[in-house]
Amino acid sequence: MKKIVLIALIVINIVLLSAVSLMAQSKAGTAAAPELLIPIGAKNVAMSGAGISSVSGTDAISWNPAGLDEGESLTSALFSYRAYIADIGISYLAIGTKFEGFGSLGFSLRSFNIGAIPVTTEDAPDGNGQVINPTFFTLGLTYSKQLSDRVSVGVTTNLVNEGFGGVSATGLAFDVGVQYQNPASLKGLSLGVVVRNVGTTMQYGGSSLWRQATDANSIRGLTYYKVEAASFQMPSVIDIGLGYTGSIGADNSFTLSAAYENDNYGIDSYRIGGQLTFMNAISLRLGYLYSTEQGGTVSIFQNYSLGAGLNLQNIVGLGISFDYAYIPVQYFSGNHLIDIRMNF
Repeated sequence: MKKIVLIALIVINIVLLSAVSLMAQSKAGTAAAPELLIPIGAKNVAMSGAGISSVSGTDAISWNPAGLDEGESLTSALFSYRAYIADIGISYLAIGTKFEGFGSLGFSLRSFNIGAIPVTTEDAPDGNGQVINPTFFTLGLTYSKQLSDRVSVGVTTNLVNEGFGGVSATGLAFDVGVQYQNPASLKGLSLGVVVRNVGTTMQYGGSSLWRQATDANSIRGLTYYKVEAASFQMPSVIDIGLGYTGSIGADNSFTLSAAYENDNYGIDSYRIGGQLTFMNAISLRLGYLYSTEQGGTVSIFQNYSLGAGLNLQNIVGLGISFDYAYIPVQYFSGNHLIDIRMNF
């Protein structure tokens, strides 16, 4: 037991030290792979992403990998779709399974449906008849382990790939998280810390970066020269959250959550969320995100969020649940998220 606690404290210290390092950095105006910052999963998005201390199962893979091993099912699969801004669709698949004495392993795939984009040039500003089809996807592998009845840790390795119009870039991003249940022996209380998107730089390369030109200082004449694209860091963030779950009678419960996100790429945010569950089957969720910097810079997602869930396991004994979330967006149509979860 002492050994488990020691390991947990070491992991927590590593995460907190990483958090301090990230908070000390100045905000970058640009970063690689901004798609990693787009939240996925209707259950937690409906609570504005405040539930990082209590999120569990496959839902935890994209929020706090420590929660994967906290799931109740032996194996679970999550299918999620988000109707994002500018007619962009985001599809997400996550599968997690437990191994006795080892922990839990998870696999995730996130892909973006951006659609066809007309190719424009100086001579054809309205399009030259050609189109490009960007392909953005992220493959993730997660390991999570309950070190004790209170402490869980987890890590996710994400392979990020972007490509369009003859150029592409690939990078690795890592998430490390900790969840601590019942701190100070306060039953129902939970604490979560997660550092996300820490990894390699990304730099575009490909055939479209080669250009024909003549070097005035040489006698080679017309030849090909490669344009060196700039490299950018991953959009690192640190989330710290606190939550409380209580019962209302035998079959009803509630969860209250709050979280702070330090964003090394954009605007920091404060999140609060709540969930009411009736008969262990029907859930109503509400959240609010405050994200404004000095000077008036405001996140377009700063507003309320809401959603609902239906768990058929406790109604008809079928291990399927559905979740929905809605987020209003400034200047764009509101985002809709739909999840289907299967437990085995």
